[in-house]
Amino acid sequence: MDGTNESNQGNFILLGFSDRPHLERILFVVILIAYLLILVGNTTIILVSWLDPHLHTPMYFFLAHLSFLDLSFTTSSIPQLLYNLSGSDKTISYTGCAIQLFLFLGLGGVECLLLAVMAYDRFVAVCKPLHYMVIMNPRLCLGLVLIAWGCGVANSLAMSPVTLRLPCCGRHSVDHFLCEMPALIRMACVNTAAIEGTVFVLAVGIVLSPLVFILVSYGYIVRAVLQIQSASGRQKAFNTCGSHLTVVSLFYGNIIYMYMQPGNSSSQDQGKFLTLFYNIVTPLLNPLIYTLRNKEVKGALRRLLLHDREKKREKVFLEPF
Repeated sequence: MDGTNESNQGNFILLGFSDRPHLERILFVVILIAYLLILVGNTTIILVSWLDPHLHTPMYFFLAHLSFLDLSFTTSSIPQLLYNLSGSDKTISYTGCAIQLFLFLGLGGVECLLLAVMAYDRFVAVCKPLHYMVIMNPRLCLGLVLIAWGCGVANSLAMSPVTLRLPCCGRHSVDHFLCEMPALIRMACVNTAAIEGTVFVLAVGIVLSPLVFILVSYGYIVRAVLQIQSASGRQKAFNTCGSHLTVVSLFYGNIIYMYMQPGNSSSQDQGKFLTLFYNIVTPLLNPLIYTLRNKEVKGALRRLLLHDREKKREKVFLEPF
C-alpha cells in the first residue's frame, strides 16, 4: 500500500462475513441491538458520573473515560460493519480504512493504559485509604489520563503508516469486517516478518507491561484486603475491585490472543469473531458490570430518577388549571 500502489487510488473490499451470507441478516439485527445498548449504557455511565456530586471521585472520573473510550472504540468500526451487512456493497475508501486503522490502534492502546491507571487508583484506595484524596488529586488524575492518551496515539502514529505502506500488489480484499492491522498485514505481497516482530515488541510495551502492572497492583490489594478485620469491609473492597478485574479479563484476554502471538497464528475466522467480541461484547458488558456490582452507581441512578420524577410532579402541580 505504498504511494505507487493502485489501492491508494481506489476502495478496499471488506469481506467480513460474506462467506456466510445466511448469517448476515441475523448478525445485522444482533449487532444493531448491541450497538444501541452500548450507546445507551455507556452514555448513562458518563452522565451519571458527571451529574451526581457523590460520584465526583477519581474512580468515577476514570470510569467515565473508560465509557467514552468504549463508545469511541465501537463507533470507529460498527457503523461501517452495519452498512456492509445491510447490502451488497462491502467497500471502504482508502482514507476511511486509514482512519479506521488509526482509531482502532490508538483507542485500543489508550484503553490498555487506562485500565492500568484504574488499577493504580484501586491500589491507592485500598492500600493507602487515609491518603487517597491527597495522592489521587485532580491534577494527577488528569495527568494520568493524558499520558494514557498520549501513549495510545503515539503507538498508532508509529504502527499505522508502517502497515499502510506495505505493498499489496493490487489486492483490494481485506478478509475482515474492518481495517485491522493483522488483516492488512496478511494482504502484503512481501515478507512481513520484520513488521510482525515490531508489532510484537510494541505490544509488549502497550499491552503486556500495563497487564503486569495491574497484576502486581492486585497482588498488593489482595494482601491488604486479607488484613481487613471486618467481613463487610473485605466484601466491599472485593466488590469494588471485582468489577475492574472482570473488565480487565474480558479486554486483555482477547487483545493478548490477537496481538501477542508471533506471526498472528490465530485463524482468520477466529480473528474476526474475537475482534467482534471486544468490539461489541466488552463495551456492552462494562456498564452492566459496573452498575450491577456497584451500589454507588445504582444509588446515583436511583437519585437521578427520583429527582426527575419530583421535578415532573412539581411541574404538574404548578401548572394552572
